[in-house]
Amino acid sequence: MHGGDEVVAALAGPPQPLDWKFSQVFGERTAGEEVQEVDIISAIEFDKTGDHLATGDRGGRVVLFERTDTKDHGVSRRDMERMDYLISRHPEFRYKTEFQSHEPEFDYLKSLEIEEKINKIRWCQTANSALFLLSTNDKTIKFWKVQEKKVKKISDMNLDPSKAVGNGSIASSSNSSSPKPCLANGSSLDGSYNNLSHDFSFPPGGLPSLHLPVVTSQETNLVARCRRVYGHAHDYHINSISNNSDGETFISADDLRINLWNLEISNQSFNIVDVKPANMEDLTEVITSAEFHPTHCNMLAYSSSKGSIRLIDLRQSALCDSHAKLFEEPEAPGSRSFFTEIIASISDIKFAKDGRYILSRDYMTLKLWDINMDSGPVATFQVHEYLRPKLCDLYENDSIFDKFECCLSGDGLRVATGSYSNLFRVFGCAPGSTEATTLEASKNPMRRQVQTPSRPSRPLSSITRVVRRGTETPGVDANGNSFDFTTKLLHLAWHPTENSIACAAANSLYMMLSFLFRMRLCNMGLGYF
Repeated sequence: MHGGDEVVAALAGPPQPLDWKFSQVFGERTAGEEVQEVDIISAIEFDKTGDHLATGDRGGRVVLFERTDTKDHGVSRRDMERMDYLISRHPEFRYKTEFQSHEPEFDYLKSLEIEEKINKIRWCQTANSALFLLSTNDKTIKFWKVQEKKVKKISDMNLDPSKAVGNGSIASSSNSSSPKPCLANGSSLDGSYNNLSHDFSFPPGGLPSLHLPVVTSQETNLVARCRRVYGHAHDYHINSISNNSDGETFISADDLRINLWNLEISNQSFNIVDVKPANMEDLTEVITSAEFHPTHCNMLAYSSSKGSIRLIDLRQSALCDSHAKLFEEPEAPGSRSFFTEIIASISDIKFAKDGRYILSRDYMTLKLWDINMDSGPVATFQVHEYLRPKLCDLYENDSIFDKFECCLSGDGLRVATGSYSNLFRVFGCAPGSTEATTLEASKNPMRRQVQTPSRPSRPLSSITRVVRRGTETPGVDANGNSFDFTTKLLHLAWHPTENSIACAAANSLYMMLSFLFRMRLCNMGLGYF
């Protein structure tokens, strides 16, 4: 949050909880329909403007959606900011195009099958009305250009062959058992073009029906073309890619290394982080996620399986094995168990839009970190605390290793992440906010509400579990609703400028939105949204 936002927030108090509504769904399943593995969505990403949305699936396909409701709106964005304005528009997206980004491969040297599943998608800067994006599977990153191409068609043909031709013969003779089609100039298709009949003669003034075809471009078609392929740089599975604010470079991260690439150079990358020990038996943690700072091109952060976040500065050295700052929460004495390290592993990190805060997601909680304060998180949100007594069951069915993503709103006032039973949670992180909403990825998002504390009033180390007796019953959450470990909401993205969330439930893409008043404090000269 910026200084002006803080002044307005102090005057108005904490923002009111949002009232979420269902907006759209793409790929909705019918009752009893079986979901194909290749159709399950594995990545979601808005571009910086919020006018385009990209999804990737386990079948290696990338699907693009385009916002349509902003095109026909007569009021400019600047005019809307200057007046009291209620967002009455219904944000609408439509299918734009799709393309096959990755194919299944096989590494013969390592006898390893490489899946086509899209792990991450990142939008790049647009140029000349063309869209650019990066997509990656476990091993290979690709740079795509999506652009409208004009379809060329022949709009003005020669004389219809069914009509009489220049030498007076008929195109198809009834006396011939095998009709031979003729061209407009009188020659036969199966004969020589140079051997004209001896009785052929040009009429005075030439042949009025003989003319060249006219090629016109009337329709446009979206074409996706792979501009570059960045491969053979990772020995382990790629878990993250992130664009730099300089618009020229990006990073890719696997379990042990982070590489720096130039978008224009696909055959060379620089290794900037390497946590691989000399002896692999000494390995204690791996890299789980990495993200560039949104405005400082020299800074990036990466998380580890031990629950720590390291902020590094590329100006310090070429190989950034030493970090500039370390963010981690001290372990509470006597609280260690078999599952401590597993649930502490961070699955995703995101910078706030202004770069001041970092949001991290581990298995049980969301944590918000201030990059100027490395003593501990400034806020901790319990996502599904009612599952803590079920960690043994979650370990046995491997659900404890699920990697949930997280996201922040464009104004930095709220955070969101997914859970099981196709649920996701939205928390308010502004000072004094108690907002904690549970939504379902369905046409009735407010159908299920989980009443669990979202923000601890004491340090996390001294928290005792606040769980009803009902949660000791297998498959029941804190509100008495049954939960399903097979339906999980792993991927979601927040619109960069509006309160709209895109979330994936298996092969279905749901769009949720909330209407807000836009106010203008004219006396102070401050805008608040």
